[in-house]
Amino acid sequence: MKINMIISLTSIKEQRESNRYEVVIKTFESSIRPVKGDIIDDPGFDPRFHNGYEVVKVTINYEENECFVSLNPLAIEIEEMSINDYIDKLEANGWRILSKEELVNN
Repeated sequence: MKINMIISLTSIKEQRESNRYEVVIKTFESSIRPVKGDIIDDPGFDPRFHNGYEVVKVTINYEENECFVSLNPLAIEIEEMSINDYIDKLEANGWRILSKEELVNN
C-alpha cells in the first residue's frame, strides 16, 4: 500500500520573526498500515524540534491502494533548532513541501 505521511509545521518560538508554515509529505510503499495512536519514527525527525509524532488520522482509499496519514507532534515546545534547519533535515530524508495547489486539490 502507498503510505503518504503528512505533517503541518510551524514554529512557536519563531512565530514573531518568520511566521513560516509548511505542510510536508513523505510517500513510501509498506504492507504495514498505521493506525491512530501509533508513534512514527523517521530518520528526518530531530529531537531538537520535537519528541515524536503521533498518528491522529488515517484516510484510506482502497480503490487507489493508498492511505493518507496525518501526524501531530507529541510536544511542540521543544525547539532547540530553527524551523528552517528542521525542514532542511526533513527534505534531506525524503520529505517534501506540499505546494499550495496540492493542498487545495487533495
